Amino acid sequence: MKTQIELARGGIITEQMQTVAIDEKIDATIIRDRVAKGQIVIPNNPFRKGQQVVGIGRGLRTKVNASIGTSSDICDIDLEVRKALAAEQEGADTLMELSAGGDLDAVRRAVLAATSRPVGNVPLYQAFKETTRKYHNPARLDPECLFDLIEQQLADGLSFMAIHCGINQYTIRRLRKQGFRYGGLASKGGTFMVAWMDMNKKENPLYEQFDRVCNLMKKYDAVLSLGNGIRAGAIHDSHDRAQMAEMIINCELAEIGREMGCQTMVEGPGHVPMDEIAGNIMLEKRMSGNAPYYVLGPIPSDVGAGYDHVTAAIGAATSARYGADLICYITPAEHLALPTEADVREGVRVTRLAVHIGDLSKYPERRDRDKQAAMARRDMRWEDLQELLLFPTVARSIRDSRRPEQSETCTMCGDFCAMKKGMEVFSQDIGGDKIAL
Repeated sequence: MKTQIELARGGIITEQMQTVAIDEKIDATIIRDRVAKGQIVIPNNPFRKGQQVVGIGRGLRTKVNASIGTSSDICDIDLEVRKALAAEQEGADTLMELSAGGDLDAVRRAVLAATSRPVGNVPLYQAFKETTRKYHNPARLDPECLFDLIEQQLADGLSFMAIHCGINQYTIRRLRKQGFRYGGLASKGGTFMVAWMDMNKKENPLYEQFDRVCNLMKKYDAVLSLGNGIRAGAIHDSHDRAQMAEMIINCELAEIGREMGCQTMVEGPGHVPMDEIAGNIMLEKRMSGNAPYYVLGPIPSDVGAGYDHVTAAIGAATSARYGADLICYITPAEHLALPTEADVREGVRVTRLAVHIGDLSKYPERRDRDKQAAMARRDMRWEDLQELLLFPTVARSIRDSRRPEQSETCTMCGDFCAMKKGMEVFSQDIGGDKIAL
């Protein structure tokens, strides 16, 4: 079976490419050519039927990922299914199932059965959890078991995987030489792999056998997301030598994987001050040959816990503006607790709004929806306005809870409504869409 990238290189426009073209209102030949170059990926494991087709990459709408999953403290499969459905209902484009507690196979399969979204994961979570259960020592992880587990998870229907191939002895030496960090290590899978390498005095098998990783991903035409295991966990650690060493390696691996016919994207950091976000994205695009960039957040401040979904939305809008292609949402529970269903909904909504704002700058020609909404607000056409909003149900419930005396106004201004008075003064000058002033 040939992968999307191999078919595109053969000049074939697949059904998935055609679907992306229709959804994005872009010519299908452009989609094909960018898939062939590795600038667009389509996570769509053909062994899982009925999933939504999503394109990620150059020239496309910035996509939103929602991460869910159990922990050792809270393990409720039904809750994770409800969270997956909530994320889908709120408009998340992809899901990551990141469980680390309970029956991990059962959770993954339940989520895959419940949602139509492409689902990804981090295979190191289950690999280290199962090794710990069996031997009470994660350092006894058998690389052969890790590769077997990756294939088992792909066979279940996963369409993309965050695999920590860029951690190697070189990156660890950079971390040791510079000294430990203000924010420590933030990646669970990455930290356990660093510990495994240190205790066994061996190279990361995912780096050492990278061709094997790519061949497994190709077998299921899944997207290899090159995991950001040494990412900064604090803005004061952003772009230190360890993070940059891993980023360079991941960009090289993205190119190698692409040449092998494996769909690849690069993962970006989680904590980045806002003035460094544009530079971070420029570096990834330049070094990877414009591979799609999957950014975790990013969070541009470390003091927003409780409102980190808002903190991250600022980073997400900036990232989308400068070329990020997929943004992992942050919920209000970030850094504090396992998200609830309500947290998931809020996280997806805020991130969708953030990437929309970024896309308005990245693609200024796509601002018509905002113009139509502005005119509906000007004309006090409330029903039309609500249908143009990103969150019409929320807007309608707020308005209905505080009904004005005059139906054309709202209770913010009442009879002191600027829109109403403006229309009275200038109604004779309306021509087409615009009032001629």
